Amino acid sequence: MVIPVHDVNPVRRTPWVTYALIAANLAVFLSMPGMAGSLTGEGGLAQQCGLQAYLDHWAAVPQELIHHQLPRLVPTGDTGVGPRGPGCVIAPPDYDKSPELSVLTAMFLHGGWLHLLGNMLFLWIFGNNVEDRMGRLRFLLFYLVCGYASAYGFALTNADSAAPLIGASGAIAGVLGAYLVLYPRARVWVLVPFLIFLPLRLPAWIVLGLWFVLQAFYSAGQGVTDTGTVAYVAHVAGFVAGMLLAWPLRRGTPPPPEPRGILFGRQARPARRTW
Repeated sequence: MVIPVHDVNPVRRTPWVTYALIAANLAVFLSMPGMAGSLTGEGGLAQQCGLQAYLDHWAAVPQELIHHQLPRLVPTGDTGVGPRGPGCVIAPPDYDKSPELSVLTAMFLHGGWLHLLGNMLFLWIFGNNVEDRMGRLRFLLFYLVCGYASAYGFALTNADSAAPLIGASGAIAGVLGAYLVLYPRARVWVLVPFLIFLPLRLPAWIVLGLWFVLQAFYSAGQGVTDTGTVAYVAHVAGFVAGMLLAWPLRRGTPPPPEPRGILFGRQARPARRTW
């Protein structure tokens, strides 16, 4: 597994939509119950009950998306003691929920700091060039469409799942798919864990192609979205949607410049082509 840290692909204009999406994801995360001070999203019983109630309200649930059936009882966010000991209090929901709209709100929810920062890193590196090529409004619509495609793609393969689906991963997977189509030869600096983290500069088609192959491989297993698991099917669906939507733009996209100048503190050789 490689960790991308920077791409050698300058943009012509400031990617305000990419910045706004990152800011929105951070703001929503900080407003989630107990998330601001937690690295993984885990905590005490009161915090878990509050978070579970929050997610049942705002997260996308495959069962609700496919069957359009809302649960009769949901956690209230309070704790109590029952026959089996302490637990979360459940009651009929005191709110109305639109399953279709929940896909939109779920795109801005994350299960912990690691989940958030990992997604934002990929959006920061690859989103600016895709936005630059598509334009701001079209990029925003593209991002949301990929998010919906990933959520419904996962829901169709897990129609009876009641586990909440959260995160921007599906929409960002669409950004990665578009980047692969538009800039397959752009160089990407990555860190490869091999005893230490080794910095390498690789073409985007290797970095993103490897990422997609791994997601497709993992999705062949059990792809669920419960605590500690990842919805790999959603990543695959979002990536494919991004590729398809960006395909008509590939012919008119100028190639990225050859990397020159000082990169990672070392002087690159102008006349030399590297992989």
